[in-house]
Amino acid sequence: MALTDLSLDELEQYRPAVAEPADFDDFWERTLTAARAAATPPQLAPADTPISEFVVEDLTFSGFAGDPIRAWVTRPRGDDPRPAVIEYIGYGGGRGIPGERLQWASAGYVHVLMDTRGQGANWGSGGHTPDPHGSASASTGFMTRGIEHPDTYYYRRVFTDAVRAVDTVRELPSVLADRVSVTGSSQGGGISLAAAALHQDVFAVMPDVPFLCFFRRSVERTPDHPYAEIERYLAVHRDRVDQVFATLSYFDGVNFARRIRQPALFSAALMDAIVLPSSVYAAYNHLASTDAEMQAYAFNGHEGGQIAQWVRQARWLAERLPGGSALR
Repeated sequence: MALTDLSLDELEQYRPAVAEPADFDDFWERTLTAARAAATPPQLAPADTPISEFVVEDLTFSGFAGDPIRAWVTRPRGDDPRPAVIEYIGYGGGRGIPGERLQWASAGYVHVLMDTRGQGANWGSGGHTPDPHGSASASTGFMTRGIEHPDTYYYRRVFTDAVRAVDTVRELPSVLADRVSVTGSSQGGGISLAAAALHQDVFAVMPDVPFLCFFRRSVERTPDHPYAEIERYLAVHRDRVDQVFATLSYFDGVNFARRIRQPALFSAALMDAIVLPSSVYAAYNHLASTDAEMQAYAFNGHEGGQIAQWVRQARWLAERLPGGSALR
């Protein structure tokens, strides 16, 4: 494996011009207003699990168009409210079975693992949230579903679900409403950027090798899937290039990063052939935040730092919480 992109020195200075639609903010305000108007009260029930040392609950809340979205809530026992971390999932995975991910709860947080609508059959232990919305012709996967217009694009629904998760988690009695952070790896990292930009009450954002940034460069230069889904689509729909990239500009992590003022901890892997490090740095270098850090993994591919990055995230987040810990 070799470096897939620019040198680290070049990446640290990489701040490209990325197209942003004039009605970006209006588009998302309209989208979120409609979703909140369609929402019904969330449902929280005990999960069926042999785990006894943590509370594990099955959360259903209203996402885009009021659609039901599933999540696991895992937290330490006790009645005192705690900071929360919402985690979004990588491409093709689902929330799995209850109790699969215990790290954040073990560190003292309320951990919320949001299912990604329509996904959950490519790896892991499955998903439980359908996507009831259809689309016109699309290539295999999720990247081109509804891509002919921003209103119909698949990630409009997913990003709305992510913001609605923040709305819902802030209202849970087990959660300190002003200390809800978001994170995720790959697709989950891209979703976390959207959630932090679109919900100003997010406390901090921790995207790990985030996908869905600087679409134009990513589609043109990434040697691997899932960006190749868009390449395949455009190879067939030769007359739709301008429209496709116009649609994608509403969902580009760089445009969300410009609106993120919360503390942010990023990671990038310099041998990543799925998410080019230049696309990650493009977002990072456009952040509006004055409290931002990047961790680069020079000899890793898309796996990034894995548990080493989680340890870094946990320590970094605790340093920013009042009292320096999730337990206070």
